[in-house]
Amino acid sequence: MNRHIVKILRTAVITHNVKSFTVERPAGYHFIPGQATDIAINTPLLNNELRPFTIVSGVEEDFLEFIIKIYKGHNGITEKMLDSKPGDEWIIHDVFGTLPYRGPGIFLAGGTGVTPFIAVFRELQKLNRLRGNTLLLANRTNDDIICGHELETMLGNKFINVLESDAEKNGGEKYISISQIKTLINAKTEFFYVCGPDPFMAHCNKLLQQLNVPAGKIITES
Repeated sequence: MNRHIVKILRTAVITHNVKSFTVERPAGYHFIPGQATDIAINTPLLNNELRPFTIVSGVEEDFLEFIIKIYKGHNGITEKMLDSKPGDEWIIHDVFGTLPYRGPGIFLAGGTGVTPFIAVFRELQKLNRLRGNTLLLANRTNDDIICGHELETMLGNKFINVLESDAEKNGGEKYISISQIKTLINAKTEFFYVCGPDPFMAHCNKLLQQLNVPAGKIITES
């Protein structure tokens, strides 16, 4: 497993508990949209504490960007990452996983599960191939939405927020409802992309099965 020591170039606050970290891109470091890598903080006590994060920057950029949710109060790695600043060093490894884009479809994301989709949408925007894609993004509250303005700019009314705080309006469903998916399906809908926490994944897969979506049309991380 290759290790690359990279410096942090800049950081930015995305939401109350999510930050963006932009780091150097090692020479010859290749990836496709939606792939991830293991990251460690380059200090003697933490350089072997690896955690996986999705690369959200473009495949042709000379930097790597990660959007990371910070879990405070657990003394975990992301809480330690919160203190990372430009000039500090991280260790990144080889890329893994894939969430392949096969064509226009409906994207179902829960919380930080939207990060692979952000990478895919950014690439599709560069290629002028965003048409035909719809994103349903589930979060607890409006304050939890990651890159909401950017997603709205890219997708317009094809970006739909589903908030747990609005559950009463959604028939009591805190995630995405079967009726919400059903109203978006049309003759041109080919694929369904799903990413999020395990309970969200199980919920969405159950809904898609109820809608008789063929397994080959449901795309998840692998």
